[in-house]
Amino acid sequence: MSPSSSFYSAVPSADTVARSFFQRVGERCFSSLRFAGGFGLLCYQVAREAFRPPYYWKLTIEQIFSIGTQSFLLVAVTALATGSVMALQFGYGLSKFGGKLYVPRLVALTILREMGPVFTSLLVAGRIGSGIASEVGSMKVTQQIDAIRALGTSPIKKIVIPRLYASLIALPLLTLFADYIGLFGALVVSLKELGINSEYFIQKSIETLRMYDLLTGMAKTFVFAFFISICACWKGLNTEGGTQGIGNSTTWVVVTSSIFIMISDFFLTKFFIITVFPKY
Repeated sequence: MSPSSSFYSAVPSADTVARSFFQRVGERCFSSLRFAGGFGLLCYQVAREAFRPPYYWKLTIEQIFSIGTQSFLLVAVTALATGSVMALQFGYGLSKFGGKLYVPRLVALTILREMGPVFTSLLVAGRIGSGIASEVGSMKVTQQIDAIRALGTSPIKKIVIPRLYASLIALPLLTLFADYIGLFGALVVSLKELGINSEYFIQKSIETLRMYDLLTGMAKTFVFAFFISICACWKGLNTEGGTQGIGNSTTWVVVTSSIFIMISDFFLTKFFIITVFPKY
């Protein structure tokens, strides 16, 4: 057989390529439908069992402490860097048009409404969402969840609900902390790099900000925390394939949670613009 004939025999036919393509598309569609159904079912189970005793408060407190301590330093560094970079960008950009003195107003609004909640939630999705998925996935692979069911205890109540409550409590607190750290970083950069004194920065920030700016940003974090915890728990409860499956689950949770955060942020922002923010 000549080299040219062996080369052409190794090239897949058009029918094979088309069959492989549609097979992958079908698998993706089926996987998306399976996730949508499983996500909705898990939300229903959580809503049904969240307010029924017994309550595992100790597990919830442990999860709050775990989420807070594991994310505290990461959130602090990111918020400080974000506030500093935003002050630099706004300062040098607006200085071309004589608007450098508007930096405190713009930075304060941007951090409280968007950057603080979104960046903090993305970090928590990467750090805590993957951790929840790996922990619950390990329990699933080692059949600990089956043992919980055999003992007559609901895995939803003992595994999912404490992590959901912990995320709903810890993420807003981390966001509030990130807002103040980000504003502090912007203040320092404005003072050292832009020549804006700290008294002016604080005064203009206070004049610009309203309570609804803070509360709308905090309200977003509750939605983000719900998506992060439920996605992580659902994927962990459906992990298969041993250690490799656990690794795939953590990657899937980070990507999916980040997508949910960005999409929901758009719709929440639009909703708040229509209902809460004043019309200028």
